[in-house]
Amino acid sequence: MPAVQPPAVPAPRTTHSPASLAALARGFAADTASWEPLLRFTAPERFYTRLSVAADHEVWLLTWLPGQGTEIHDHGGSSGAFTVVRGELAEGTFLPGAVSSPHAAPRRLAVGGLRSFGPRYVHEVVNRGTEPAASVHAYAPALTAMNTYRHRADGTLVLDRTEEVDR
Repeated sequence: MPAVQPPAVPAPRTTHSPASLAALARGFAADTASWEPLLRFTAPERFYTRLSVAADHEVWLLTWLPGQGTEIHDHGGSSGAFTVVRGELAEGTFLPGAVSSPHAAPRRLAVGGLRSFGPRYVHEVVNRGTEPAASVHAYAPALTAMNTYRHRADGTLVLDRTEEVDR
């Protein structure tokens, strides 16, 4: 008698597109009751907390006092999206290995502003305003590392270091 094979079960979705991550970030942002009670504005380091984690993604809330920002970084191979839910943020984008100005004009993102990106996206995000800001970020797969970049004296953007993300 031949062995009985179990029915085929579709594999769970393990990847998201930048568009689906944008929808995920917007969905969490719209659920203000899930994140507003968690808002904290801290110095000198920014406040962040994970709102959700699943097999195929994670969602974070980040807060930004005026002047706070990230270094130039990527997301270690994860795709992502973020939306501003309070205040205003500025985002600069970069190409590793290219000569670029560290003072390139950033894109301003007010409440509802959204950016989504693939796994090789390099950027920095800063609160250049006078009021605190907050944003909701979605990543897939979940973050495991972030690469930080710096400009050499000739303006070329190069990898500076890789850091593991605290789980």
